Amino acid sequence: MFVVGLTGGIGSGKSAVSRRFEQLGVTVVDADIVAREVVQPGEPALKSITQQFGPTILLADGNLNRATLRKIVFDQPEKRDWLEQLLHPLIREQILLQLTQAASAYAILASPLLLETDQHLLVDHTVVVDVDEATQISRTAIRDNTDSKQVKAIIAAQMPREDKVTRADSLIDNSDSEELLQPQIEALHNRFLTLAQLSTI
Repeated sequence: MFVVGLTGGIGSGKSAVSRRFEQLGVTVVDADIVAREVVQPGEPALKSITQQFGPTILLADGNLNRATLRKIVFDQPEKRDWLEQLLHPLIREQILLQLTQAASAYAILASPLLLETDQHLLVDHTVVVDVDEATQISRTAIRDNTDSKQVKAIIAAQMPREDKVTRADSLIDNSDSEELLQPQIEALHNRFLTLAQLSTI
């Protein structure tokens, strides 16, 4: 299976890009969705997180309070390290399983941490969705109903935009309207179909 890695900083619009690839019939494995699945009520990871951070980390219905956890780990790097060591292997295992089940000509692994973790070793071609930092901050603050200070802290904790761009095999410029995405995505889709076919020869 030819696997395309799709990444970009917070607020870059990875989800909008993923949806358009899905509309073209491509299987998309979303690491953010996988990350939510491994901490569902009843999963061992959620029990470990509750033991580490206390019951206040849970919502009334027993689900993980992701906003509270995010604030804790970004204020305390050692706790972020602990959380990553717990979750990254579980997420990777589930990603691999879903990629092997993909039925399309090629598959996409969409992950905000593609290049920060060993997930980049799972892909054959890396696409970075790129926007400027001001756009990242404004989009994320509106989407998550949070202040710009917290968004800036998240951006600072991620790989610098310039480094992502340097490591990209392909770039998608998402600084304008979603309508301008379609021609870029269709061109890449055709390219990936060709690359996927060549990889089987």
